[in-house]
Amino acid sequence: MWWRAVNARDWWFIVLSLFLSCWLSFANAQGIDTPAKFAYLIDLSSDTVLLEKAADTPTAPASMSKMMTVLMVLERLKAGTLSLDDTFPVSKKAWEKGGSKMFVKVDTRVRVEDLLRGIIVQSGNDACIVVAEGLAGSESAFAEQMTAKARELGLTNSHFINATGWPDEGHLMSARDLGKLAEILITRFPKFYPMFSEQSFTYHDITQNNRNPVLSKDIGADGLKTGHTEVSGYGLAASAARGDRRLVLVLNGLENTNQRAREAERLLEWGFRSFEGITLFKAQDKVEEAPVWLGERASVPLVIADRLAVTLPQQARQKLQVSIKYDAPIPAPVHKGDRVGVLRVTAPGFEPVERPLIAGADVNALGPVGRVLSVAQHWLASVLP
Repeated sequence: MWWRAVNARDWWFIVLSLFLSCWLSFANAQGIDTPAKFAYLIDLSSDTVLLEKAADTPTAPASMSKMMTVLMVLERLKAGTLSLDDTFPVSKKAWEKGGSKMFVKVDTRVRVEDLLRGIIVQSGNDACIVVAEGLAGSESAFAEQMTAKARELGLTNSHFINATGWPDEGHLMSARDLGKLAEILITRFPKFYPMFSEQSFTYHDITQNNRNPVLSKDIGADGLKTGHTEVSGYGLAASAARGDRRLVLVLNGLENTNQRAREAERLLEWGFRSFEGITLFKAQDKVEEAPVWLGERASVPLVIADRLAVTLPQQARQKLQVSIKYDAPIPAPVHKGDRVGVLRVTAPGFEPVERPLIAGADVNALGPVGRVLSVAQHWLASVLP
């Protein structure tokens, strides 16, 4: 096994070392607290969790769970099995539902596009039930589909009893699951995500404002959903983007609307101000040129398989050792995409961190004559002075 130590001239290793020292220290010190009972803040540009507090504890999500109701609609729109101009009937159950309302009228039909805005902007419980009954026949059947979809998406701490987030025993989501759901809505449905930034919607001459308090702040916020019940307290799933960075924040269990607004703005500002985002490598960027044994080329580029973006604290510093590890020389043939090595990072008191290195090109093996000549050349070089 061949190791190459990193020296000071390898500037990108130095930057990588800086990031990983910071990244490894997240588990020990996050540097901020919040009065929210549940919190989760992630930088999507690097998949780095900046803050978590009881993030995996299932709790009442209130209207934040309507994001799953929206996702169920968006998936059908994306698949082409539903259109924005399709209509669903309004049942007596939907019309009578209390809490926040879109104010649909019983025995009428409502366009899917209006229902989406009625859920996203107005947080209409009635609109959620219209959608649930339209897609699954009943709200309970729709809730079962929501739970099944949550499992499919890896939301392991989520279970749905209804389509609205109405207080119901067993209707639960964790802050991390809400953050993952927000990420899915942002990344998989860019055509529809701008609906979450709309600040008002008018239906049947009734205009209602979006309850999301960060949309009116100059912090780059463009979504997603508030929630409140007596059981859950005040909560918010929010997202904001600046440059190449996007943060997703989930808070729940706050005392009032003012505290929710203050905490959301404070934590998003902290996430942008206290951390720096850097793209170290794009997918397929070359890290090293490795020697090849008995190949038609003398070497093969070793590349990072996936884009490597990092988020690091502005003032964090810690010593690390970084090295590249692979069997040298690499025997031909080499196929592009073969995993041939690792980039390894170690630090005192932490488990090593490794990233795969793959072959960036094909290298065919030499023919019989070429192999003989290559071996002879190698032998002569080893014995001659």
